[in-house]
Amino acid sequence: MAPSVRKPPLSREAKVAYAEIQKGVSQLKRSAAEIHRSLRKAEQRIEADARARIRDLRKEARTQLAVVQSKRQEAARSLKSLSTAAGDSWQDIKESADSILSDARATASSVVERFRSALKP
Repeated sequence: MAPSVRKPPLSREAKVAYAEIQKGVSQLKRSAAEIHRSLRKAEQRIEADARARIRDLRKEARTQLAVVQSKRQEAARSLKSLSTAAGDSWQDIKESADSILSDARATASSVVERFRSALKP
């Protein structure tokens, strides 16, 4: 068994330096904890904003879907009334239907594009 080696007592300067180092380590620990708290708050804020954005997008989607469905119903009604009224004039029916459907497709495309752009970072 080796004889125990005693360390010489620390000088006053060494004690002061050691205390300063300990204080720095404690400050780093507090800084790391503060960073962690700030990060968590930022995450919570981002998550809350994302949930609000999703709610808004869903609400807008329901509204726009109702518009598109209304246009579809309008096109179906127009086609039915046109086919009854036009008799043999299928060219007139086709032109009217093309116009109505073109308008409905444009509306649907703009809705889709708005949602795609809303989802881009």
